[in-house]
Amino acid sequence: MTVKTRFAPSPTGYLHVGGARTALYCWLYAKKTEGQFVLRIEDTDRERSTDESVQAILDGMEWLGLAHDEGPFYQTQRFDRYAEVRDELLAESKAYRCYCSKERLDELREQQMTNKQNIGYDGHCRNLSDAEQDLSKPHVIRFKNPLEGAVVFDDLIKGQISVNNSELDDLIIARTDGTPTYNFTVVVDDLDMGISHVIRGDDHVNNTPRQINMIDAVGGQQPLFAHVPMILGDDGKRLSKRHGAVSVMQYRDEGYLPQALLNYLVRLGWSHGDQEVFSHEEMIELFDLKDVNRAPSAFNTDKLNWLNQQYMKSLPTEEVAKHLQWHLNEQGLDVSKGVSVELLIPEMAERVKTLKELVPAIRYFYQDYEDFDAKAAKKHLRPVARQPLELAKEKFVGEDNWNADKLHALVNATAEELELGMGKVGMPLRVAITGAGMSPDLGVTLEWIGKDAVLRRIDKALKFIAEREANS
Repeated sequence: MTVKTRFAPSPTGYLHVGGARTALYCWLYAKKTEGQFVLRIEDTDRERSTDESVQAILDGMEWLGLAHDEGPFYQTQRFDRYAEVRDELLAESKAYRCYCSKERLDELREQQMTNKQNIGYDGHCRNLSDAEQDLSKPHVIRFKNPLEGAVVFDDLIKGQISVNNSELDDLIIARTDGTPTYNFTVVVDDLDMGISHVIRGDDHVNNTPRQINMIDAVGGQQPLFAHVPMILGDDGKRLSKRHGAVSVMQYRDEGYLPQALLNYLVRLGWSHGDQEVFSHEEMIELFDLKDVNRAPSAFNTDKLNWLNQQYMKSLPTEEVAKHLQWHLNEQGLDVSKGVSVELLIPEMAERVKTLKELVPAIRYFYQDYEDFDAKAAKKHLRPVARQPLELAKEKFVGEDNWNADKLHALVNATAEELELGMGKVGMPLRVAITGAGMSPDLGVTLEWIGKDAVLRRIDKALKFIAEREANS
């Protein structure tokens, strides 16, 4: 059997982390088994589906690198096929027309709630004769669910699930305007597209017995089902925007690498021993549905931040730089002149957790800062720092061999000449040239900032010291 999985989002909003994890699991299982991964857009909800949401889903999938082998297919382009299957079910008395008004259905629901009965349609129109029907009246099409027996299936994650048919009502498969409904289109699509494994969130578990009965009614072969538990916030409540249930593309905007987000998502419900960091190749090799946890998983932003930093440090610098470019553009930093940004990435990745944070952290290599960090300036740009800065500048002015080792030697020579500890020279100099108190190795920082900018910024620091002294 050729494995074929599908990711089938509804374009009524963005692609969020729950959907992205489902897509990842589908993609991984297809890749692991050398199968096919299908992307299907379930856009039959015409009122809520939008072109913007479709594009958001496609953008999210592309950014994550979850390329589909087939699709994207759109359900709105398959209405003729759904109508064909619907008519076959009607002709074989496996579906029927229901003329019940909204008022009758509302009253039925109230009665069932009062009597503490299962909520569902009571089959009022199930056995109407041809003479009792009037096709000119508004009506829906309902599937004739079996009245006896049970639906039993082996969920690849949850184990065996059994539901009595008496608990299932006759669901609507076509609305009054003729448009098909979700449970019906899913069945037709999965059969037509040869889907072998339906991997989806466990909020669909209740739909599965109904869909299996429809599959049997049309004579199709049941796929295997795997229902993935939901994701919770770190407070144990259902994931919401405040926990991180935002668009996948917002994670790009916040500075996360797609590799880090995928690694984080695969571990939200699946594990391989104590391993935390997985390459794409390792995920494909090691992933198995039987290892997916049955219990919900909790989202943890601190863990995601840690993973993102690991990827910033370990990925090839050109790969990180490719993703960094979007943030450079957004924050208006031109790195085309000066030190290569690929040299900065491994040096600065220890100091930041996201690409968004990396941009301001490297800005001083390309632009003069506007103001000193107040705390660093108060501590290190005092009158006592004037002489070390002046002497260092004097040595820098006459140095044409502008490299880290030589510059480091000049700083040491300054400290020795003034009989000062390195901290009394290095820290004022660091604040002078970066505007703050943190940077890579001082010699490297001096080299990468460049001679002209270093001299200009030392002058700025000396002016700051003079003004501070005058005001004291």
